[in-house]
Amino acid sequence: MQVISTIDGFRAARAGFGQLGLVPTMGFLHEGHLSLVRRARGECGAAAASIFVNPTQFAPTEDLARYPRDVERDLALLREAGTDLVFAPDVAEMYPSGFATRIEVGAIGERLEGAIRPGHFSAVATVVCKLLGITRPERAYFGQKDAQQSVVVRRVVRDLDLPVEIVVAPTVREADGLALSSRNVYLDPAQRAAAPALYRALCAAAGLARDGERRARVLTAAVRDAVAAVPGFTLDYASLVDAGSFADRDTLAGAPAFLVVAVRAGATRLLDNLLLDERELPPG
Repeated sequence: MQVISTIDGFRAARAGFGQLGLVPTMGFLHEGHLSLVRRARGECGAAAASIFVNPTQFAPTEDLARYPRDVERDLALLREAGTDLVFAPDVAEMYPSGFATRIEVGAIGERLEGAIRPGHFSAVATVVCKLLGITRPERAYFGQKDAQQSVVVRRVVRDLDLPVEIVVAPTVREADGLALSSRNVYLDPAQRAAAPALYRALCAAAGLARDGERRARVLTAAVRDAVAAVPGFTLDYASLVDAGSFADRDTLAGAPAFLVVAVRAGATRLLDNLLLDERELPPG
């Protein structure tokens, strides 16, 4: 496994490979990331991962300074997963003096997570485009847990005609249903014990859909009510949104939709979602 910290160095190493799959990460890796690496290697023949905590996607009030970091641990996990190349630049390498360009993603990045974190998806789109341009993968792999991010990235790649396929893999979960996230380390024992309620709330709403319910207001109310019953959890949003545009939906009828939820457990935000497809459910 080659670990490279410069753009020129990575491009030189990249020349020695044919098809390459990229897994962009901010480090502090978990099984969700590693499953993407293994899939990338299996589908492309070679896998690269990036480790870069992108400062531009953190607001001044967010957790950039305390974001969990353990590069040596990450490298050991990536080596075990069969990673071929690791791109681990510093901030000056990615954003040299005079850097001024940002990608604007429009309405898709201005709602839900984008409304709570203004400018976040512009920063995500910019750094992802930089990483794609540096690494030149045939495929780039993301997890469904950050559903809005994956939709934004797919939109950017489509709109800018970038020569890469975006692969979104199902969320990897703990045995109790909690979606894996680097930020789960922030949860205290009581919060960690309560956190699977988020997935149970989504599953309860999905059960209503399987029983024939199609109205978004009923499905999202089920999620809100379940979250409200968890001490110490504060709901940011629960919405049914189109899987392609992330626009609000009034009904599950039609194209696939994400049922998305975000809560605050103390200072930690937890996000989760389920993809619902009416074509795979009993008639409403």
